Amino acid sequence: MAKQVRKVYGGVDTHGRTHHAAAIDGTGRVLGDREFPATPVGYRKLISWFGQLGDVAKVGIEGTGSYGAGLARAMAEANMQIVEVDRPDRRARRRMGKSDPLDALAAARAALSGEAAGTPKTRSGPVEAIRALRVARRGAIKARTAAFNQLHGVIVSAPAGLRAALAELRGQQLVDRCAAFRIDDDRIDDPTTATKAALRAIARRIIALQDEIQAADRRLAPLTTAVAPRTAAIFGVGAEVAGQMLVTAGDNPERLRSEAAFAHLCAAAPIPASSGRTDRHRLNRGGDRAANTALYMVVVTRMRRHQPTRAYVARRTAQGLSKSDIMRCLKRFVVREIYHAIRADFEAAHAT
Repeated sequence: MAKQVRKVYGGVDTHGRTHHAAAIDGTGRVLGDREFPATPVGYRKLISWFGQLGDVAKVGIEGTGSYGAGLARAMAEANMQIVEVDRPDRRARRRMGKSDPLDALAAARAALSGEAAGTPKTRSGPVEAIRALRVARRGAIKARTAAFNQLHGVIVSAPAGLRAALAELRGQQLVDRCAAFRIDDDRIDDPTTATKAALRAIARRIIALQDEIQAADRRLAPLTTAVAPRTAAIFGVGAEVAGQMLVTAGDNPERLRSEAAFAHLCAAAPIPASSGRTDRHRLNRGGDRAANTALYMVVVTRMRRHQPTRAYVARRTAQGLSKSDIMRCLKRFVVREIYHAIRADFEAAHAT
C-alpha cells in the first residue's frame, strides 16, 4: 500500500529584507518555522523547505502587494496555491503577542481554516504596468497640490506691494507670472526680492510637475484604452477611472468570485445596519478607497450629464432617499457595469 503524503499548509510573514515561514499539517500541528532572505535565492530555498515537509496544499502570505510581491510571483511560477492573508488586528496582537514566528503561524492557520481565501494579484501583465505609472502620476499630483498651497501661503505673507500685484491672478496665470520673476541676487537680503525668489522656485516646481503629469497621461491613456476598451467607453468612466478600476481588479480579474465580491472590494457594497424596526444600510468604510473615489467621480458625472441617472435621482428623491443614499445605490450600479466590462475585456484579450 502506497504511503500517504502529508498535506502541508504554510504561512509567511513578509518584511523588506527577510521573510519568516511557518508550516502546519492538516490537523494544525506545527511542523516548524524558519527565516529566509527576501531574495530570489531565498524564495527558492523557502519553496524547497515547504516541499521537504510534505505536499504543499496552500500557503498564506501577508502583504502580497508590497514586501511579499516577489515571493508571491515565485510561488505562482512554482504552481503553488497561495492566498492573501490580512495582517492581524491590534486587539488580536495584544491578546496573542507579536513576533514573526507567531504571525507566520497565524497566516498558516488562516490558510488551513479557509479564513484567508483571497487570491492575490499576479502583478505580471499590462495592469501592473498601469499601476506603476499611476503611482508616479499620483505622487506628482499630490506634490503639485502641495506646491500650489505653498505658493498661496507665501503670497499671503508677502510684502504689500508684491501681494497686491498678484492678488487678482489665479491658476496657471499666477504660476506663469511667478515663474517669470527676475531675481537680483545682490539684493537677496531684501524681503521683496527674497519672496520673489521663493515664489519663482515654487512656480517652476509646479511647471515641472505639470510636465511630469502630462507625460504620464500620454503614456497611460492609450495603454489603458488598449487593455480595457469596453471599460473606458462606459459613460463617465474614461481612461483615468478605467485605469484605477483595472489596478483594483488586477491582471487576473477571474480571482474575483462575483460582481458582489468586486463591489465589496471597491467599498460599494452597503453594510446592513438594521436594528429593531429600523431597516437601513450604512457606508462601507473598507475596501479600496481609491476605487471608491473613482466610482464617486463616475456617479457625479452621471448625475450631471446622464439623463437616465438624472431621472433615477429624481424618482428616488421623491421616495424620500437622501442624496448620499442615492449615490451609494448608483455606485453599486456602476460597479456592476464596470465589473462585467472588465471581464469582457480580459476574456477578449485572452481569446486573441
